[in-house]
Amino acid sequence: MKELSVSNANTLYQTSLMSALLSGVYEGETTMAQLREHGDFGLGTFNKLDGELIAFDGNIFQLRGDGTARRASPEQKTPFATMTFFNPTNEYHIDSPHTREEIHTLIDQVISQNAFCALRINGEFSRVDTRTVPEQQRPYKPMMEAVKQQPTFHIKNSVGVLIGFLTPEYMQGINVAGFHEHFIDQARHSGGHVLDYQVERGTLTFGTVEKLAIDFPHDQDFLNANLSPENLREAIRAVES
Repeated sequence: MKELSVSNANTLYQTSLMSALLSGVYEGETTMAQLREHGDFGLGTFNKLDGELIAFDGNIFQLRGDGTARRASPEQKTPFATMTFFNPTNEYHIDSPHTREEIHTLIDQVISQNAFCALRINGEFSRVDTRTVPEQQRPYKPMMEAVKQQPTFHIKNSVGVLIGFLTPEYMQGINVAGFHEHFIDQARHSGGHVLDYQVERGTLTFGTVEKLAIDFPHDQDFLNANLSPENLREAIRAVES
């Protein structure tokens, strides 16, 4: 197990900003190998908005626009991702059907709305509704336009892993305020950004993250982007829900 330094212990590492992604900043220089230096657990996307990123147990997977999944290579790059070393302090055994809202309520009863939280569910899901934005090409459209082309998938009766973060409302635009979750099945063949789910049985683990570290890009796409549009909150809600 990697020994944690003071700088990354219980720290949420983030590359770029959600508002930059919304504005079409779809290329970054951070590789998967570099992400792994900052955590073993996280989510994000890949350059050109080519699928969703899910990381847990030190493994990083790419959830593609066609609903398939594959292991990410160390040299692949991301324009936006968040990583941490997962260190849950709370555990809840799920022995009856729970909706997404019920899972979120369980966490909200324990975690302050002003704190970051990392969560994971290992379980049997009767359904998981996902979406994944297809790969984009220059000139890049703003994300609100790109997601209009996204396919949605309805995964039924699947065993898998769901991971995510709860981000405080005051961080909207820096990250995605509220719950942001990704899913991958046990065979590591399919998954995506989670829209809704029901878990029948399994284990929920979660805990707070106390520090935030952000690497800001310095390329012209980022420097010229509008990072505080008037419709920021509505735009994030549209692309993430």
